[in-house]
Amino acid sequence: MVMSKATELRLAKRMPRLGTETAFEVLVKARALEAKGRDIVHLEIGEPDFDTPRNIIDAGCDALHKGFTHYGPSAGLPQLRETIAHYVSETRRVAATPEEVVVVPGGKPIIFFTILALVEEGDEVIYPNPGFPIYESMINYVGAKAVPIRLREEMDFRLDVGELAGLINDRTKLIIMNSPQNPTGGVLTKDDIDGIARAIGDRNIMVLSDEIYSRLIFEGEHHSIMSVDGMKERCILLDGFSKTYAMTGWRMGYGVMRADLAEHIARLMTNSNSCTASFTQIAGVEALRGSQASVDAMCAEFKRRRDVMVAGLNKIKGFSCRLPKGAFYVFPNIKQTGWASKKLADALLDDAGVAALSGTAFGDFGEGYLRFSVANCVHERFSSSDERQETNFCHIPHW
Repeated sequence: MVMSKATELRLAKRMPRLGTETAFEVLVKARALEAKGRDIVHLEIGEPDFDTPRNIIDAGCDALHKGFTHYGPSAGLPQLRETIAHYVSETRRVAATPEEVVVVPGGKPIIFFTILALVEEGDEVIYPNPGFPIYESMINYVGAKAVPIRLREEMDFRLDVGELAGLINDRTKLIIMNSPQNPTGGVLTKDDIDGIARAIGDRNIMVLSDEIYSRLIFEGEHHSIMSVDGMKERCILLDGFSKTYAMTGWRMGYGVMRADLAEHIARLMTNSNSCTASFTQIAGVEALRGSQASVDAMCAEFKRRRDVMVAGLNKIKGFSCRLPKGAFYVFPNIKQTGWASKKLADALLDDAGVAALSGTAFGDFGEGYLRFSVANCVHERFSSSDERQETNFCHIPHW
């Protein structure tokens, strides 16, 4: 018998540049601890604990029974693209058309495809830090230079427009924005948005505006750079259904961009996913056209949880936490505890049964912070008694 020798796995040189999303790694570890009988408080994953609203589920089921189980156009079903174009036209006060819409399975593909389509080796991409880790991961993956713009706690985790202007140069190809922001809950003001547009000026720089949390605003209102005069043609709007309608498992997001770029993004869809599931898209039509009462109810509940979480965290020695204005995360400063972020996050899970994320999971400027999601209902843990609060967060050796 001839014995075959084990062959060496020869990965492409670019693969080590690809990062990850720590939230899913921590979730796996937390589930493993639960399987061993541990009681775990899940504050790690950014997923609403609400079920998808009934009208949307019914629309999806009806679509299955009506035969929406086959391939569709790579850019999305015409009826959903038309619905999204109408929604964006109303909410961003621009004239969006179906030809400018590409529907994708989740929000990440718009990040992935935008960077693949626009950014080459040697280009520079400015991105928020601390920020969603896939931004930096994809910039590094294509061989470009990732240029962080720091989100500053003293500015409620908004960026300094003057600092951003100083980072822009002839090699800048793309600027990534995210408001409301993950992980900090920071929200850019209209003055911020206008200032960013002025800093870009008439340069041929594209902006990827990640607005996936646009409907989850607790104070003020949402502002989009797509609404600024002269910016629509240079803006790729990222939005979707996961956070707003508790549809994380349905995997459906979209990008809105100039039509000539949309053609290339749709071609990337053809080469990767073929298309987004047709029945989920029919459910998406109902989500945008149907009652929005569930969205308002979820947002109100997230705000209530935010208030309880922030109040509780600010009672813990060494913690200080600002009140986030959007999304469903809180991002407390833990520098006065004397712990490094990753070490404290690990200790909270291993010793206290609280699953949270280190601020460094969102970039180097996240050191000294933790991220807790308020998308899960854990308010009783923080409101029933000071004793229970102390048990959940502070029963860690050498605290």
